[in-house]
Amino acid sequence: MEELKVKNVIIPKQGKESTNYKKFLKLVKEKNIKVHISKLGDKVKIEKEINMEILWPGEELITSNILNNNSLVMKLNYNNFSMLFTGDIEKIAEEEMVKKYIRTNKLKVKIIKIAHHGSKTSSIQEFLNLAKPQIALIGVGENNKFNHPNGEVLKRLEDLRI
Repeated sequence: MEELKVKNVIIPKQGKESTNYKKFLKLVKEKNIKVHISKLGDKVKIEKEINMEILWPGEELITSNILNNNSLVMKLNYNNFSMLFTGDIEKIAEEEMVKKYIRTNKLKVKIIKIAHHGSKTSSIQEFLNLAKPQIALIGVGENNKFNHPNGEVLKRLEDLRI
């Protein structure tokens, strides 16, 4: 946001104030950027046939690793195409989402952005089974200090032929 022109941002309800969040608030105020606090189920219209649906977090925030586990999870819908943006959620949030969406197709997508850079704390089998993606993307730098993506996550994706 410091170098890009941004008109609007969508964020979830915050569980705690961090230094980064305070810097974010200062920046949006300085640049007169509109901030929308999302709620579960919101649909943000991008264009006529394109929307982003908010799937996480709900009203009750997860207190364990509160910033990661209450990351915004959104599903992009465009005709028959869909993509899941998972933020930095971890196993505990994925388990809650599995419980919430087990009897729906809400998590089913063509493409999934793997949560938390492919960390060993994310991308549980049940979550991937519900998403049924054809393609998985992992945002990670080469030779990173966290050794992401985790080998177990890659194995789960490989076993699912993703």
